[in-house]
Amino acid sequence: MDQLEPLPTDWTRALAIAAHPDDLEYGVSGAVAGWTAAGKDVRYALVTRGEAGIDNLPPEECGPLREAEQRAACAEVGVSELEFLGHADGVVEYGLALRRDLAAAIRRHTPDLVVTANFHDTWPGGGWNSPDHRNVGRAVMDAVGDAGNRWIFPELIEQGLAPWGGVRYVAVGGSPQATHAVDITDTLDRAVASLDAHHAYLAGLGDNPMADTRAFLEWMADLTAPRFGGRRAAAFELHRM
Repeated sequence: MDQLEPLPTDWTRALAIAAHPDDLEYGVSGAVAGWTAAGKDVRYALVTRGEAGIDNLPPEECGPLREAEQRAACAEVGVSELEFLGHADGVVEYGLALRRDLAAAIRRHTPDLVVTANFHDTWPGGGWNSPDHRNVGRAVMDAVGDAGNRWIFPELIEQGLAPWGGVRYVAVGGSPQATHAVDITDTLDRAVASLDAHHAYLAGLGDNPMADTRAFLEWMADLTAPRFGGRRAAAFELHRM
């Protein structure tokens, strides 16, 4: 079993991009809590409001509720800047519109690390990934290049968003092809609190194992531990840009 390397720390600002509220809380937020505690600037951009994510709530009620829960989740791990990009939940399409919005977000926030969630077809251990996750993550990888090229989406320059080619790393959380990890031994409680902030979403899961937040996050961290010196950790697939 290949050992995971520590994720690089020679960066100042991170932009974490995901499809839905709760995506980053399922596996990434423990690392985020450690980064912000160390003085790193971490910001979130979510492609949708998660308005199609609770079966018994219509989207017009669900969207604002999930936005509020995500803001509470961010506060638990020291993230103060959060934006929603306004795409429709459940039907996010890979394409120029998504790439443009993601490139704009990267130019606005000028990160040197971009974090996103698993965009591979399956999850570690199996299970089919959702189209929103696949499309967003793959568009993130492409938008990093788009953000640095003034001739792609030139209208962004007209909107005051200068090209940003300073992204050094992209870290993909929850990937079945993990290469690196972040020790979350001291931040697991904050990660659980961040996930627990999604009260309505978790209630809608019923008896799904993912609703038992501490057990689920401990299970994920313990899966990574044997490849990271026995320490509970969040795993990432790292791309150097």
